[in-house]
Amino acid sequence: MEKEKRIVYHSGFVKIEKPDIHHGRKNADFGQGFYLSDNEEFCKRWAKFRKGEETMINRYELDLNGLKVRHLKRDEEWFSCLYDNRHNKEDIYNDDVIIGPIANDTIYDTFGIISSGILSKEEAMTLLLIGPKYTQIVLKSEKAVRQLKWLDTRVLKQEEVSSYQKIVKEEEKEYQKLFTEAMSKMKKSAFSIETESTFYLCLI
Repeated sequence: MEKEKRIVYHSGFVKIEKPDIHHGRKNADFGQGFYLSDNEEFCKRWAKFRKGEETMINRYELDLNGLKVRHLKRDEEWFSCLYDNRHNKEDIYNDDVIIGPIANDTIYDTFGIISSGILSKEEAMTLLLIGPKYTQIVLKSEKAVRQLKWLDTRVLKQEEVSSYQKIVKEEEKEYQKLFTEAMSKMKKSAFSIETESTFYLCLI
């Protein structure tokens, strides 16, 4: 059991004093739940602009005392969790909170390649290990929601949102470069295996 309190953030277009853990997508990284970050700067980068609406950062205090918390890192368990949720499989965890890395194809555009089924699981995991590592905190139970205290909501100006989106664009350029390099290596490897197999068949 955890024994700590954290200041956490959630960006969106409405003030959320009491979140609904059943509102979000079931095929998100760690399944359905209320997603937060303990990194205010990252939360601002995640913020979007929508015409006619205000962009908001909700700030909370999360009391982890007495909650069942699962910590994930970039490994096979983390990848299996992502893979199963992307394919809408049943949630196997019975935790109040899950804390772990965000899959970078959630942040940056990879054209759906990773979750398309075209790649093997090993290739998909290799690509998901590329790029910066940001942490997400997901509330999975009503007990966790009861231990989340809303502190305040701040409205971000359009110029502020735009400035943070520029930072994300620069990060994305670097990520796409690394992603393309990794994909290229995979293609070369696949070509090499195919060539060797063809050569072997010709000898038979």
